[in-house]
Amino acid sequence: MELLVIRHGESTATVQDRHEGPADFPLSERGHQQAYQLSRFLYREHPLDAILSSPLLRATSTAETIAEPLKLQVQIDADLSDRDNGKLSGMLRADAMVQFPYPPEGRKYHESLYGGESELDLRHRVERFFARLCQHPPGRRVGIVTHGPVISMLFQAFLNLPNDSGIYLSTADAGVHFWHLNDRYRQIIYNNYQGHLGSPPKASDP
Repeated sequence: MELLVIRHGESTATVQDRHEGPADFPLSERGHQQAYQLSRFLYREHPLDAILSSPLLRATSTAETIAEPLKLQVQIDADLSDRDNGKLSGMLRADAMVQFPYPPEGRKYHESLYGGESELDLRHRVERFFARLCQHPPGRRVGIVTHGPVISMLFQAFLNLPNDSGIYLSTADAGVHFWHLNDRYRQIIYNNYQGHLGSPPKASDP
C-alpha cells in the first residue's frame, strides 16, 4: 500500500497566529490555493484510489479539493482529528503564552496539559487508526489528510518507534509525505514535499 500523508492547507488560525487543535478553523484564501495546487500534483503524479480525512473543516476542505478531479468520496475518520490541546484551542498564541506558559521542566509524554490530550493519548489514537488502515486497506494508493501532530504520531507508528522516542516529524501547510508498506518492509520515499507549491520545503511546528 502506498500512503500519501498530507497536511491541510493554511488555515485562518495560522493567519491570525492562533492555536488550532479541535477549534474548527476554515482554510484561508492561500490555503484554498494550496489545496488546488495539491489536487493538481496528486492527480498528475499520484492518482489516489481512496482519500481519508480528519473531520475538521480545514482538512475536509483540502481533501474535497483533492478528491474532486479523481471523482472520489472523502472518507471521514474521527481518529485523524487534530490533537486536543484543551484550553489552548483557538487562543491567540500571544495570550496563551501569558495565561498558560509552557512548563520550564517540559511536558511529560503521559501528561495532559490544559485539559487536552497527552502525547501518549494521541499515540494510542493514531495507532488505532493505523491498525485499522493496515487490516482493511481502502485502496492500493491512499491519501490521508490530517494535521501536524497526527502526522508526527503516524510517522512514529509507521516506523514502529517506541513511545516517548523523542523523534518527531514536521510538516508545513500542504506538505506531502510519501510512504510505502507491505508485508515485508516499510519505506519512506520522501517527507514534507512542497514542490507543488512552487517554493522550497519549509519546516513547521510538529
